[in-house]
Amino acid sequence: MMQTRNLDQQGVASGAYWKWREYDIYYVKAGEQRSDRPSLLLVHGFGASTDHWRKNLAELSQDFEVWAIDLLGFGRSTKAVAPYSGSLWRDQLNDFITEVIGHPVVIAGNSIGGYSSLCVAAQCPESVVGLVLLNPAGPFTPDEPVEAPNPWRQAIADLVRTIVLSPVPSFFIFQYVRQRSMIRKTLEKVYLDQSAVTDQLVEDIYRPACDPGATQAFAAMFKTPSGDKNDVLLKQLTCPLLLIWGEGDPWTNARQRGAQFRRFYPELTEFYIQAGHCPHDEVPGQVDALIKDWVEGGGIKGKGERGKGKGVNGES
Repeated sequence: MMQTRNLDQQGVASGAYWKWREYDIYYVKAGEQRSDRPSLLLVHGFGASTDHWRKNLAELSQDFEVWAIDLLGFGRSTKAVAPYSGSLWRDQLNDFITEVIGHPVVIAGNSIGGYSSLCVAAQCPESVVGLVLLNPAGPFTPDEPVEAPNPWRQAIADLVRTIVLSPVPSFFIFQYVRQRSMIRKTLEKVYLDQSAVTDQLVEDIYRPACDPGATQAFAAMFKTPSGDKNDVLLKQLTCPLLLIWGEGDPWTNARQRGAQFRRFYPELTEFYIQAGHCPHDEVPGQVDALIKDWVEGGGIKGKGERGKGKGVNGES
């Protein structure tokens, strides 16, 4: 069952709820399906929502049918106490493509949304014809065997983790980090262009953090073990891959991360641009143009065919 309502997404997008399992999942759609190009599905990062793609929806919908979705636990979707993981969000995204969109898409994701999108593209190839990653999260398998941790240190770390993520401490931690002032400080650290950190952006992130169940969902997200490593997923990937890196991201060394992705998927196409962790919101015009040119310029070779991208270490 879907309940639709109009949104002020610069006049182009409409929002609806989709019932997935027992959860309400929010999404928006803009533009019209076209026979000469694939539809796009946009997936936000940690703490964000469909609102974070507002600028991109307005621009990309002029040339594509564009969808954006709130992952379970974020945005306007249900704040559930669930076993959060890349696999859970993979299943959510794959079911959404199958049940709501109805045809394979180019999926684009930022940060944890990038990791979740990679999980879909690698493990549900029938749903994805192209993958765009923007400063994606997710670890790689270490080249050297990881030394077993000291059992006493591990025991202490496990105890601290259990205490911190128990109901009362996690409640106070969440109350602290969800303050508008803390959200703004975090955004100012990960955006190169400080003018892009607007009151609206802060409010878009603050508002869902006040929803019922948000505190419990926050704690649940940190209790789930890590999923498949990026290199494992890249070895399963068969579709074209475009990587767009905000080179000023303080949370990751973009050049180093890019080299890791190229190592396991040399067919990719990539660009480094002057932006932080969320290039799609900070410099939307550049990102939208790169996506549009890649799709229209032959980056998408078709379902089930391993990407033949230029392997360009591009600058923009």
